[in-house]
Amino acid sequence: MHLRSRKLPRDAVHHPVFARVYARLSVTADLKGGVAAYREELLAGLSGRVIEIGAGNGLNFAHYPGAVSEVVALEPERSLRQLAVRSGLRAEVPVDVVPGAAEALPVKSEAFDAAVASLVLCTVRDLPKALAEIRRVLRPGGELRFFEHGLAPGRALAAAQRTADRTVWPLLFGGCHTARNPLAAIEAAGFELGTYRRLRIPEKGVPFPSSPCVLGVARKPFVPDMPHI
Repeated sequence: MHLRSRKLPRDAVHHPVFARVYARLSVTADLKGGVAAYREELLAGLSGRVIEIGAGNGLNFAHYPGAVSEVVALEPERSLRQLAVRSGLRAEVPVDVVPGAAEALPVKSEAFDAAVASLVLCTVRDLPKALAEIRRVLRPGGELRFFEHGLAPGRALAAAQRTADRTVWPLLFGGCHTARNPLAAIEAAGFELGTYRRLRIPEKGVPFPSSPCVLGVARKPFVPDMPHI
């Protein structure tokens, strides 16, 4: 595994109560809410070396296709990371779960064929920096697969999202910000957007601030990055 030698804090994120709640709700959402099918769609066709940002409790691991040679899965929250390690042991592809922050990925540049961001870009503290790091570690032409919360297209729900983000939502849900625009942020980071589609989770009933989602793919251009001065 191509890890950088620099030291990073082992627990850059610590949300033990949220971690316990998320571990239960995420399994229920996969089994009863159809989220497992979205994970399958997200990861279909991947191959080579993959880095997953914010692996949570490792629910994606069971869906990686056999053509994936290695998954390096970062999870900064200790409790979720421990659950991810157990999930990795049951996976059919090699999975290495490591601590680390999205804004400072502890891996070498251009070391991966693909990156996966699954319900995590809403929680990172510095979204542009995190996306710049993802771009750095991808080889030219490498894919970013994303399945993320996003800003609602309707004014009423978008206003509710912004209100939630300014008040209790990030405190209750591990730093989640529902009104971010992942598509705009991914393009601003220099990725080329590929196909994507908008989702609502759950599909029926009263929507939550976290209900609007987007699932798709972007690519790092083949043009070399300019050296930093």
